[in-house]
Amino acid sequence: MEAIISLVIQLGIPLLIIVVALIVGSALERRHYRSIDERERRYGGIPLINEKKYPTLQPVAEARFVTGSVVISYDYFKRFLAGLRMIFGGEVKSYVSLLDRGRREAILRMKEKCPDADLIVNVRLETSSISKGGSKQRLGAVEVFAYGTALRYVAGER
Repeated sequence: MEAIISLVIQLGIPLLIIVVALIVGSALERRHYRSIDERERRYGGIPLINEKKYPTLQPVAEARFVTGSVVISYDYFKRFLAGLRMIFGGEVKSYVSLLDRGRREAILRMKEKCPDADLIVNVRLETSSISKGGSKQRLGAVEVFAYGTALRYVAGER
């Protein structure tokens, strides 16, 4: 009887943690995507150009450097799925949404710092992995940093 109880504890607790991580992580991810979608509708009027050149038909009233940064941690369920994928090989789909959310959030934070901009040029995205600890018990997160030059044209010239 004690062996059965020990087996249930050894298997049940990690399984319970994985299931809770799946439920909570999925709910938080859906909530974050809803926030991103709403804010993208609000700031969708600010175009981004990843080139250094920009339309020079109007005089520029203001040009300033703008940035946006976000750090998103891996949840345990995504880490578990990624570990399985590492064994069998292939695309780690559990991290695709993590990077997508990071890129979109960083761009939105950059746009939110210049809501009156007519255009953001020379837009760049940088990503980095943040981890602490050994290979088994590491704290993991991804940072996405977006930056560019926000331009505001002279009023009435636009």
